Amino acid sequence: MAKPVRRQHGLLPDLIDWAESFPSVFGLRPAPGMRVEDFVEDGMYVVRAELPGIDPAKDVTITVHDRLLTISAERAEETTEKNHSEFRYGSFSRTVSLPAEAREEEIKAGYADGILTVRVPVDETATPHRKIEIETGDKG
Repeated sequence: MAKPVRRQHGLLPDLIDWAESFPSVFGLRPAPGMRVEDFVEDGMYVVRAELPGIDPAKDVTITVHDRLLTISAERAEETTEKNHSEFRYGSFSRTVSLPAEAREEEIKAGYADGILTVRVPVDETATPHRKIEIETGDKG
């Protein structure tokens, strides 16, 4: 089985990093998103999502349907000062396609230090690719 390369999901991650590096202007700040990477390592398809400051038991849902793994999260923050309060909230969702040889019934997930890690065992002995012969020549 060929190893997929690491890939970043999301709209223009470098541009978002650049925009988030600026201080708030007039109280406006880009909404934080969910950065996701996936790769194959030691017979496991691994999906990692950065989700700092959330309670994974309450705020995160992981589903799998038709070889699509979806991670959904909601975040809510409130800050209150003497004459000012702010509310920030949002929901995020990312979906990745599982490899054809993924064993969906054995998916496990863990959360530590703001990183959600989903591990999907992959059957490395399976042959997910098949060569299709092309017929050529005159038929007649």
